[in-house]
Amino acid sequence: MDKKRISIKDVARIARVSITTVSRVINKFPTVSKSNIQRVEAAIDELKYRPNISAQRLASGANNAIGLVMPGYPGIFYSFFAIEIIRGVGHACESLKLDMVFHISDGAGPLNANYMGGIIFADIIENRRQVEEALEKHIPCLVINNVAQDVDVSYIAINNLKGGALAARYLTGLGHKRVATITGNLKTQAGFDRFDGFMKGMDDAGIEIPKEYVYRGDYSRRSARQAAEFLFSMKERPTAIFAQSDDMALEVIAVAFEMGIRVPEDVSIIGFDDNPMALYGPIGLTTVRQPVFEMAEKSVRTLHEMINGKRDARLRMAMDPELAVRDSCAPPSS
Repeated sequence: MDKKRISIKDVARIARVSITTVSRVINKFPTVSKSNIQRVEAAIDELKYRPNISAQRLASGANNAIGLVMPGYPGIFYSFFAIEIIRGVGHACESLKLDMVFHISDGAGPLNANYMGGIIFADIIENRRQVEEALEKHIPCLVINNVAQDVDVSYIAINNLKGGALAARYLTGLGHKRVATITGNLKTQAGFDRFDGFMKGMDDAGIEIPKEYVYRGDYSRRSARQAAEFLFSMKERPTAIFAQSDDMALEVIAVAFEMGIRVPEDVSIIGFDDNPMALYGPIGLTTVRQPVFEMAEKSVRTLHEMINGKRDARLRMAMDPELAVRDSCAPPSS
């Protein structure tokens, strides 16, 4: 018998008892007869069964909590992305009558998974071992915002490659050839994929991006301001800029206005996220909308199915972003 496929049902069959009895033995309920305890323990030894932690919690009624593990980065509670994830997970938990346990992690230590029926990992950034440990303990878990192909785990992600390509296709479609970009954090999968998709999109349009038109940012307004000041001071400045987050795009617009540069007449700006602030700034920001709330909400519903045995197969899904066209982009004036 395949060790990976051994379940509590197999133990019950070998021991000739009910699944409930096996669960009670595993959870050390005092009401189980001595003979049944011996039969269950013998079956566990024979099958080399490792108890499923979620099954243990199911028996004790303690698996009504979903863990949300997020990487701890500066400004997390000012981040539209982080807030949308928390909001989406919280909304789904409320509708399913689940509790949410929120954990900010630097990935350095083990997670205390007590009283969690399952765990949602919001990206894998320096905490891969935590994901692997949860899988080893048979805790139902799911990764969001990361196409985790090299880990045997379910994931729901955003197709950031397609999002970057959408931005490139839109700007080149308007006629821009001098296009710069301010990247996100390239150590993250999302940041790298947005950049990669954008560069491939520009290459498909036959446009080469000079290295001085690529400014490495980190999603922060500070890095966007430094990038904008550099790009706008160039002798041949770009006619369009793809800032790979809305926060950065809005800061670029602010710098442009401070320097007397008109948007979109002198420079087109496109962002990524569809932060509500994109609607209420000095000019409506054209951006690539990513369905963060939907991704977070679906992750809870999927994990809930896994916990309750309604889903056996891994779910591997990348949700498509879409373009939100507003007022910050126009054909180049020269």
